[in-house]
Amino acid sequence: MPATPMPTAGSLQVTCGAHTDPGLRRPVNEDALFAEHPVYIVADGMGGHDAGDLASAAIVEVFRPLAGRDDLTPDDVAAAVERAHTAVADIAVNRPRGAGSTLTGVVAVRQDGVRRWLVVNVGDSRVYRLLTDRLEQLTVDHSVAQELVDEGRLARHEMSSFRGRNVITRAIGQERSRADYWLLPIVTGERLLVCSDGLTGELTDEAIRAGLALGGAPGQTAGSLVAQAIGHGGRDNISAIVIDVVAGGISPRQEDTTGGLPFADEASVTVEVSTLRSMRTRRSRG
Repeated sequence: MPATPMPTAGSLQVTCGAHTDPGLRRPVNEDALFAEHPVYIVADGMGGHDAGDLASAAIVEVFRPLAGRDDLTPDDVAAAVERAHTAVADIAVNRPRGAGSTLTGVVAVRQDGVRRWLVVNVGDSRVYRLLTDRLEQLTVDHSVAQELVDEGRLARHEMSSFRGRNVITRAIGQERSRADYWLLPIVTGERLLVCSDGLTGELTDEAIRAGLALGGAPGQTAGSLVAQAIGHGGRDNISAIVIDVVAGGISPRQEDTTGGLPFADEASVTVEVSTLRSMRTRRSRG
């Protein structure tokens, strides 16, 4: 998908490009992506043909009505996640292997009148951010491999070759699989990557950083990253969305620590924002 200018209300301007591929070993692409401002999400379906692809597609359909809106709140996104859980659970009924999906991405929302990115994650697809030459993973995997990294029993660079790398601990459609959310400032000049584990399972963080830093248009960059993952084996479906903030964000000079405002999504979709804290500890794991 070529880079697409996304004019938005106010002065915020972003461009976006996306690419998805079934890879070399999977007959069906169970990934689905959606990239229409202010919603940029990737869903990696599970359950095999006629289940995993339907699950990821159902998530996209839940989020599609949010496109084009400038008044979204964190509550709106949390409510969409709950609807996605219901939609995927309905697909899983009477299917021997069940159905599920990861969900990750960013949505531009308004919190207390301020426009921010809301990062959402369930599963092991990821969101990264490149600012100047520094790459940061903004999400934390819900996976057995990540738990082993957190416990000091597995090095981060070993995650992609770990035998149980595809075993996740949360999924859309499964009970007690709550989403993690973070509110982040929108920064002029930043480049975001939303991707499935088919990309991160083949490319190291340094390879991802180098690919994002080359400076190509978002669509070209997304396609190049996917092609590199295929070249390294293409063992899974591969999806990537690249988003550039062209104007309208805060100055990078104001963004010293990339602080996040985490909040918990409880039984209701009411969002309560906790005290500002740094995300550095979370990102330094492994």
